[in-house]
Amino acid sequence: MSIKSNIMPIVLDIETSGLDRVKCGIWQIGAIDLNTMEEFLEESRIDDDDFIEKDALVIIGKTEDELRDEEKISQQELLKNFFKWMAGRAMRNVLCQNPQFDISIIEIRAKKYGLKKPIQHRAFDLHSIAQAMHLKINDEFLIRPGKDTDGFESNMNLTNILNFCGLPDKRTQIVDGKIVQKGNAHNALEDCKLTAECFSRLLYGKNMFEEYSKYEVPEELKR
Repeated sequence: MSIKSNIMPIVLDIETSGLDRVKCGIWQIGAIDLNTMEEFLEESRIDDDDFIEKDALVIIGKTEDELRDEEKISQQELLKNFFKWMAGRAMRNVLCQNPQFDISIIEIRAKKYGLKKPIQHRAFDLHSIAQAMHLKINDEFLIRPGKDTDGFESNMNLTNILNFCGLPDKRTQIVDGKIVQKGNAHNALEDCKLTAECFSRLLYGKNMFEEYSKYEVPEELKR
């Protein structure tokens, strides 16, 4: 097989019933192949023993009944469908905002169902790309006093990456259990588009999707 030097990763995002990688389930998977711009978006019901966090319901705009809807395909079938789609991609590395979460929970579920995942363990991390560009432009990383830890830590979440790239975050946001912004429900494919748009702006200084073209790329990101 010949190696193409310009091959691009597959953008991936999942929506789950909470942040516990073992106890919570996947109910939606979205992906975009940046080589062909083909998209994947499917939903499922979570497993009967999956836990649902209240904050997650607010973020995704769903009810517990909707996440357990028997009319939807099973979580196992969702993964099978995504793996089949992914197996048709030339590239087997994904681009995520937090790949350590998305990939690990997919791996946990794949092991549970006895499925072989067609994704390599290495991933392109939008967070690190954004921090590297922030350092290049501002001579410092975007950090904050400890919130999740006792020391200083990164403050480059997707909202701050969007702002850094000249884009608004119109999604519902929760901080410390409180709604700080009411907005659009989180959607895996929409978050993939936001991730890909930021990826393009950070690395190439260019807009990718027409729907975001009304937002100017910041001058410091343009080449």
